[in-house]
Amino acid sequence: MRLRYNAPVVITFSVLCAAVLLLSLLFGGSFLEAFTAPGRGGFSARDPFDWVALFLHPLGHASWEHLLGNLSIILLVGPMLEEKHGSGAMVLMMLITALVTGILNVLFFSSGLVGSSGIAFMMILLSSFVNRGTGEIPVSFILVALLFLGREIAGDGAVGVSHFAHLVGGALGALFGFLRHK
Repeated sequence: MRLRYNAPVVITFSVLCAAVLLLSLLFGGSFLEAFTAPGRGGFSARDPFDWVALFLHPLGHASWEHLLGNLSIILLVGPMLEEKHGSGAMVLMMLITALVTGILNVLFFSSGLVGSSGIAFMMILLSSFVNRGTGEIPVSFILVALLFLGREIAGDGAVGVSHFAHLVGGALGALFGFLRHK
């Protein structure tokens, strides 16, 4: 038996997330700042690092618990999605999700955004489209969307940055699911 690198995008992304967290714990919060999308008032269109952070913020995480919560979802459904859609499409969907959540964070929230929960929730909703036929809306999509929305809205009563990123990521996953199966 030999090991197979079956989902290169998902596995590489997961390893990078763990490496960024480890390095941020070793070198302190200033390292993590490079992997944090700025909030309103903290973004400068002239600063190239702020633009890069809009794409890199999913690699940063605040703690091992935060990282493991996201990676448990990403590593569970990501390989199936990468096999179904291809590595290039997964990279594109992940980059779009990172950029959209980062830009919306800049526009609506004053705090920074860190973590891959937007990508995790994009994958959750996208996964319900894996076995979709033409002209069909999967019941699993409706159930996942209801559970997902209910948990986010009724969760702890606070709609903050992370809830916002979850909802945006889920909406993008649903959009990608519909668009990829047209």
